[in-house]
Amino acid sequence: QVQLVESGGGLVQAGGSLRLSCAASGRTFSRYAMGWFRQAPGKEREFVAAITWRGVTTDYADSVKGRFTISRDNAQNTVYLQMNSLKPEDTAVYYCAADSLSYRGVVPVTTTTFGYWGRGTQVTVSS
Repeated sequence: QVQLVESGGGLVQAGGSLRLSCAASGRTFSRYAMGWFRQAPGKEREFVAAITWRGVTTDYADSVKGRFTISRDNAQNTVYLQMNSLKPEDTAVYYCAADSLSYRGVVPVTTTTFGYWGRGTQVTVSS
């Protein structure tokens, strides 16, 4: 069974940085694209960033482009989200997600593409 465990969330002031980690287990990590989503109170879950199984191609939501960076370490079965220049509107629960399909050729960006989800980690940005 696939398990995803996020860590690294917390409280930070606007302009600060955090790095989220997601440790995966239960299948061959390197074969699957990975993504990060977030959900703020009263809002729907939204795409943040994703990376292909090889780690060559990435995609980002417009709201985080230039501030967030997704990366992966296939040897450590871990995907990261480096978040810089944080804003209060980045406050949300951040979820790690794993693609349902192996060796996907494009970056998945929709929630329905990801079949496995972590429990989330809270990120709070104060103004």
